Amino acid sequence: MTASDQETPAPAPRADVPPPADAPAPAVAPVAEPEGLTPRQARVLRIAVASVVLVVLGAVLAVRLASRTSVLVVGVYGLAMILCGVVIELSRHGRTRLGTYLLGAGLVAALAADWLLLP
Repeated sequence: MTASDQETPAPAPRADVPPPADAPAPAVAPVAEPEGLTPRQARVLRIAVASVVLVVLGAVLAVRLASRTSVLVVGVYGLAMILCGVVIELSRHGRTRLGTYLLGAGLVAALAADWLLLP
């Protein structure tokens, strides 16, 4: 075998030179989708959760007022319902994490106030 019979390796393509038009397209690896919810899905989910909690608090307020009329009952559950509305607005404006923390802390505070303050 002589030197002229051996195949010479093809030069590596340069990054600044585009490939020729008849060259096959390089295989593109599929992009891995991120785990979890998209920001839009997270906003919609938190709005839905806050809306359900708002309706449940309204029903509990009606039951509590039927059993005992008190300004304190209206105050505790009214503030919790206002908090749900604030969380919905925060979620609509993209502050979903803050809304989640606020909703959790507010519900714990409302349950604690119900247990400690209301007869």
